[in-house]
Amino acid sequence: MAMCPICNNFQTINVRCPECGRAVQDQGRVSDFFDDYSPYMEVDELKLEDGYPTDFKESQCPHVFYCDACHQEVLYFIGEWA
Repeated sequence: MAMCPICNNFQTINVRCPECGRAVQDQGRVSDFFDDYSPYMEVDELKLEDGYPTDFKESQCPHVFYCDACHQEVLYFIGEWA
């Protein structure tokens, strides 16, 4: 099972907003926003149903980033460690 270096606080990442170029804030995994119980479910199981067909196969963790300046959400795929 691969692990996300961002979710596990092993690494930080600086992502810029494509609209205004300012730094965006990591809001967590996309799957955490599905429903009240999704943060407690198995990550790999959620990847099979999250709507991104290659994130499980390519060991990627989709994160939502938010720009406070222009209120844009940015989806960024984080490469997981084996």
